Amino acid sequence: MVSRPIGRALHAFGLLLVLSLALFPFYWMISSSLKDQTDLLASPPVWWFRPTLAHYRDIFSDQVVTTAVLNSLIVSTATTVLAVLLGTPAAYALARFEFRGKADLWFWFISNRMISPIVLALPIYLLSRQIGLLNTHLVLILIYLTFTLPLVVWICTDQFRSIPSDLEQAARLEGASQFDIFWQIYLPLGAPGVAVSAIFAFIFSWNELLYALVLITSQNLKTAPVVATNFMSGYELPWGKIMATGTVIVLPVTIFAVVVSRHMVRGLTMGATK
Repeated sequence: MVSRPIGRALHAFGLLLVLSLALFPFYWMISSSLKDQTDLLASPPVWWFRPTLAHYRDIFSDQVVTTAVLNSLIVSTATTVLAVLLGTPAAYALARFEFRGKADLWFWFISNRMISPIVLALPIYLLSRQIGLLNTHLVLILIYLTFTLPLVVWICTDQFRSIPSDLEQAARLEGASQFDIFWQIYLPLGAPGVAVSAIFAFIFSWNELLYALVLITSQNLKTAPVVATNFMSGYELPWGKIMATGTVIVLPVTIFAVVVSRHMVRGLTMGATK
C-alpha cells in the first residue's frame, strides 16, 4: 500500500522529466528570439530578461521570411492533400483486397526511405532541368510525394486492417457500393490513422531542406528552412534572427498538429460491432 503512491510519484516525476527534456529546446528557441543581442550572447545564460520583438521586426521587414513561409505553406499543404487523396484509396486496396504483386508493392512502400535523398539529388536536378520544372512549386510537390505518399499508405493500411470486416459485409448486404464502403465506413473509422499520416506528411514536407535547396534557386520561391539557413555566414551568426525564424517555422506545424490531433485519441471502432 505504501509502495503504490511512491510508484505513482516516480512515474509522474519520470513523465515530467521527459516532458521537460522534450520542451526545453522549444523554450530555448522562443526565449532566444525574444532576447536582445547582449542577453543572447551572455555567459552564463540570462534566464530573466526584458522581452523584445526586434528580431521579429527584422525578419519580417524585408518580406523574405513571409514569402518563404507562404511558399512552404503552399507546397506542404498541396503535398499533404495529394498524399492523403492518393494514399487512402491505395491503403484501402492493400488492406482489403488480394491481387498479384501485392507483397512486392507493399515492400516498395515500406522500403521507400531506405535510399538516402543525397543520392537522388543530382539525378532529380538534371531531370527537373530537362523537363523545365526547376524553380517551381510543382517540382517540390512531386518530389515530396515520393516519401509522403508511402508514409500515408503505410499508416493507413494498418489502420484499415484493424477495422472489423463485419462492417463491410453488413454494408454489402444493404447494397452499398465499393466506394460507399470506403467513403462512409473506412474513412470515418480510420480517421485517427489518416490524421496521423497527414500530420507526418505535413511535417516532413515543411521541414525538408535538401531538395528545396537544390531545386529552388529563385529567392521568391525559396521555402522557410532554406531561408533560415541563409542567415548563417562565415562572418556572422545572427542567432536572434535565426531563432525568430525557427519560431515562425515551427508555429504553423504546431497549429496544424493541434487542430488535427483531436482525431488521434478517438476510439472510433470501439463498440462498432458486437
